[in-house]
Amino acid sequence: MKYLKIFGVVLIFAFVLTGCGQVKSVNMKNHTETATSEKSDQPDFEQSMISTDGKDSGNYNDIPEYKYRRKVNIIDDNYRTYYEVFLYSFYDSNGDGIGDINGLIEKLDYINDGNYDSDYSLGFNGIWLMPVMPARSYHKYDVLDYYDIDPQYGIIDDFKRLVEECNKRGIKLIIDLVINHTSNQHPWFLSALKSLGIEPCGKEICTYEDLCREHNPYVSYYNFTEGKPDRGNYCHTGIGDWYYEAVFSPDMPDLNLDNMDLRGDIEDIMKYWLELGVGGFRLDAALHYFSDNTEKNCEVLAWLNDFVKNYNEKNYLVAEVWTNFGTYSKYYLSNIDSVFNFAFATESGVIAKTLNNKGSTYSAKAFGEAMIQVQDELKKYSDTAIDAPFFTNHDTARAAGYFARNSEKIKMAGGMNLMMSGNVFVYYGEELGMSGSGRDENKRAPMYWSDTYREGMTKGPENMDNLEHSFGSVEIQMKDPLSIYNYYKRAIRLRNENPEIARGVITYMTDITDRDICAIAKTYQNSTIYMLYNISDEKKVITVKKSTYPYEEIRGYLSANGEEVKLDGETVTLPPYSIVILK
Repeated sequence: MKYLKIFGVVLIFAFVLTGCGQVKSVNMKNHTETATSEKSDQPDFEQSMISTDGKDSGNYNDIPEYKYRRKVNIIDDNYRTYYEVFLYSFYDSNGDGIGDINGLIEKLDYINDGNYDSDYSLGFNGIWLMPVMPARSYHKYDVLDYYDIDPQYGIIDDFKRLVEECNKRGIKLIIDLVINHTSNQHPWFLSALKSLGIEPCGKEICTYEDLCREHNPYVSYYNFTEGKPDRGNYCHTGIGDWYYEAVFSPDMPDLNLDNMDLRGDIEDIMKYWLELGVGGFRLDAALHYFSDNTEKNCEVLAWLNDFVKNYNEKNYLVAEVWTNFGTYSKYYLSNIDSVFNFAFATESGVIAKTLNNKGSTYSAKAFGEAMIQVQDELKKYSDTAIDAPFFTNHDTARAAGYFARNSEKIKMAGGMNLMMSGNVFVYYGEELGMSGSGRDENKRAPMYWSDTYREGMTKGPENMDNLEHSFGSVEIQMKDPLSIYNYYKRAIRLRNENPEIARGVITYMTDITDRDICAIAKTYQNSTIYMLYNISDEKKVITVKKSTYPYEEIRGYLSANGEEVKLDGETVTLPPYSIVILK
């Protein structure tokens, strides 16, 4: 859904080509409308690109980074790398043009095949699934029934199988929990409307066939008022002078989270999904539980957190609080695991402005200092805070647009995001450099699986514009070792090999002063890695003194153009838009 765009995200400090030189543009809307019209009798394109040893058919021996590959070090805790999936546009298993749960199951190996030594899957160990409950809209944020699966997506048994398959692969599955509002067709709201115009009966037990508004508990589940308030977003009910609060849309009336009976129902809802096997929830629109009331919103999050953790302390919660850093950081007072880090995300965020070189405020050094400031600020509010950085999501423009389809900047932005501390979230299709901006439907376009095979391609939201994707489909990019897809795969692998990346305490390497170089150390359980980011389009040669920073070798690196990072004694040569880890 489309949230209020509050872009005070500058922190409280001052702050088209594929890898092989080919441009591939496809009209996505026209392509997918044709693609869903019939099933292909061709073999699955992914399998056609897998050699007999289970690895991609791309020649990775020519990529210097691969000589630094190490055994992954996956720790079973709440630090994960998450892939955000919009089922509607992801993969269609039954030919109706709409993605579904069984389609996601078919593509789980693309996300994580359970074998971290394979070269096939991306290596994510968490999935955030956008709303799956019955709804009238395509986006499903207008919930009709909290205890079922939208029929476009499947049935509960399909969801149970998804949980089972995720567990086999070590993937923690979290789902969107929408409790700020419901659909205006939800039974709670319809019941409340029926009683709203019935004057209180004045009796202890209501004798009316339809309960009066005083006796119907669902009336107090919503924020009704007689007479329209001067402030806020209120819609007329069509009954007398009664209005209801609806921050986002008249179709989605806001819930009254002060109501304890409602809270009991929400606890039952959470328990239901936890018993089905989800590993936690993404909490939609937490800023608006009580409009811009941080104290009350934190109380709600604390209640949700206590309930979910009492069920299983390994469960994970991440809240969406779309506002400035100074405000959303305070939400960690609730002891919730994570709050999305909007300060580094989107075209207005620190990553994009650093890459687009928006003055000294956004130098590479300032990027490193910004990460440290986030770390230090969050710890003021919670010892257990896990940052939740992301670069794009279903409400924001995709990166390809604001980097003018510059593949090296798109890769570097992905690398900067994936090297951040905490739980990194990646929106489906960003690993392909997919396009999408403007209206929300464009940001939720069909996953670009293939240029040739029709099976599984979705048609996307109805009002989506024609989109041109410049860097090719999964089918194309899997075969190109220098593609955006393979860059993402290497970045996630590097993250999985080095637990310090997600969990380490950051300090700045102060004697490295080049403004285009971000130089930080991360320490986790007495193990330290040193990370150098060349955030420029020029090669850089940097001296890193071993007497100051005790390291022995290159642990791994990312290079947007495929050039090798080299270490000669204490001299590190960094290609344009590259990241290296020393240890």
